[in-house]
Amino acid sequence: MKTSRRLPRWVFVTIAALSNLAWGAPPLDITDQHISDTTNTADWLAYGRNHNEQRFSPLTDINASNVNRLGVAWHLDLPQDVGLVSTPLVIDGVLYFTGTMNVVRAVDARTGNVLWTHDPDVAGAIAGRKQAGWVHNRGLSAYGNKLFAATWDGRLQALDLKTGKLIWSVRTFEVDDPRYITGAPKAFKGKVLIGNGGTETGPSRGYVTAYDTEAGKLAWRFWIVPGNPADGFENDAMKMAAKTWTGDWWRHGGGGNAWHAFTYDAELDTLYIGTGNGSPWNQKVRSPKGGDNLFLCSIVALDPDTGEYRWHYQTTPGETWDYNSNMDIVLADLDIEGKTVKALLHAPKNGFFYVIDRANGKPLSAEKYADVNWASHVDLKSGRPNERAGARYEDGSENIYPSPVGAHSWHAMSFNPLTKLVYLPTIHISSDFADQKYGADWQSVPFDGGTAVDWTMGKDPRPYQGELQAWDPIAGKTVWSVQQKMPWASGTLTTAGDLVLQGDSEGLFNVYNARTGAVLWTWNAGLGISAPPITYKLDGTQYVALLVGFGGGYQANLFPGSEKLGWSYRAQTRRLVTFALDAKGTVPAQHPPMFPAPIFEAGFEINSEQAKIGETLYLQKSCYLCHGGNVVAGGMAPDLRASPVPLSEMEPVFEAVVRKGERVSRAMPAFPDLTDEQLEALRHYIRMKAHNGQ
Repeated sequence: MKTSRRLPRWVFVTIAALSNLAWGAPPLDITDQHISDTTNTADWLAYGRNHNEQRFSPLTDINASNVNRLGVAWHLDLPQDVGLVSTPLVIDGVLYFTGTMNVVRAVDARTGNVLWTHDPDVAGAIAGRKQAGWVHNRGLSAYGNKLFAATWDGRLQALDLKTGKLIWSVRTFEVDDPRYITGAPKAFKGKVLIGNGGTETGPSRGYVTAYDTEAGKLAWRFWIVPGNPADGFENDAMKMAAKTWTGDWWRHGGGGNAWHAFTYDAELDTLYIGTGNGSPWNQKVRSPKGGDNLFLCSIVALDPDTGEYRWHYQTTPGETWDYNSNMDIVLADLDIEGKTVKALLHAPKNGFFYVIDRANGKPLSAEKYADVNWASHVDLKSGRPNERAGARYEDGSENIYPSPVGAHSWHAMSFNPLTKLVYLPTIHISSDFADQKYGADWQSVPFDGGTAVDWTMGKDPRPYQGELQAWDPIAGKTVWSVQQKMPWASGTLTTAGDLVLQGDSEGLFNVYNARTGAVLWTWNAGLGISAPPITYKLDGTQYVALLVGFGGGYQANLFPGSEKLGWSYRAQTRRLVTFALDAKGTVPAQHPPMFPAPIFEAGFEINSEQAKIGETLYLQKSCYLCHGGNVVAGGMAPDLRASPVPLSEMEPVFEAVVRKGERVSRAMPAFPDLTDEQLEALRHYIRMKAHNGQ
């Protein structure tokens, strides 16, 4: 007869603890140590997985030899969403992501079952007032037991990780300020940082703000450009920066808005922010006698506790082409000439790839990763680019590449410490700049905005507009590349399984061999992909998660191109899809590409003078940011040429939508200051474009 033996209490406690950890008991008290832990494969705790922002996973379950066995594990349809650009987080078996109008969802990372939804009611916040910007957002941040999310209209919110309950909410700019937020917050050391956009929507002086994670109390604010000297300077950094400006720059705000690219270096206890372009773009108006215009288009290193300036490196002194440095900042230890260097990797819009010593801001290399004609090279001794004559459109017009879209936009690059390569989404588009219409007396108006220079699509410098590059940051050259017909492919993920994963604008989700660039596996999403993939491992299974839904500025069709893809407004279903080896799930077929047919309104006589006024209003009111340049939409919003709302018989509806904001729940803000005559002028402009099929 066997005798029973009572197990020690610690065994039961341990089993219970493990069970809770696996099945969603109270979440971790997330600290910087957790976010810095590169060995944790169950979670994806930050925008770039870890504080180093490398987007590298040490997982090898899915690898170059078996990736062809990938299948759909589960999916979640998101029929109310439009553009999806967010990087999800995974914490304790729960996946969190941001959708259209900043709705946050928590889903079971194993099954896709929705656990909770938080709707910040952006529609209610902007109802009846002007609002600039876009409805998408690139991600979330987590710290302690809180999830941090930002809203289009300028709020930063702390949510309970477990329940989604709102813990606190703060307004980061005034309700009537023509700013907006599209970037992910960044949490570190008990603080959470947020910036904003708005250099094109009115006079804007950029800043970033850090708040205490527990109570939402303002911890510190760092202004990116100096204000009016008559008002005094906030600190010595602003006093120093003011010496690099000329004229009455403060009338224009100056710009520098940091809407993306925040990296915390836990090893050196330093915060790095990538700063934005000038407000307005044209330096002749903004700072008429030149100057570097600090801290535009720079990486600025700050004390994370106080926000005090430590050092900066400016990628584009005196910028005048929208060459902001809001692109991701990746931390890596590189072996350079036999010495390990704590480096910072950065590929801003201007076409140069920078390797910078992150201890002091000294540039170690700066090589062209795309076609560049505004500068020949960067002098490493001075750190300055060697600009070519005429690049600042001194004669009034000039073809420049890269374009304002940039050689690299916000789509995240990744770094693999095993291959020692950066996987970089690249864009090849040029732009024709012309500023003959803008004099020294030009002034931006809040919400009407402007750049003080006209820019249109130029001749493409290459026969393809997109490219995925494997870039060697030490040698400063491309190791392999994949040409992509269209630009705006998603950010990348790389793994120890010798993989690089990326979606593209034509709807293909590709897995490449990280060492050769060979395509190993492809899945057709039936809809363009802008959001970057992530990976995590639960219960012995490695998953890959991807948000499918073309989004971002290119989808707005500021440059012609995205309308050719057929990802029309709400035509296809946006989704969250996860993959695993040998998974057998299925996803319903998408609606095929759809191209809206302009409506010809018989009997409508277009008044050319009214149409001209309407065109000016269309630009002034930033209608093009969503409905597209020349009223040709790319899918972010309805194509007005094909919409019945601007038709004569729908005139009361047109007024209700445009002036009264009756579709604010669908992200169409109100324009209450428009007169009847202006509304009619807009209708004439829309009808003219519809009748011309343009």
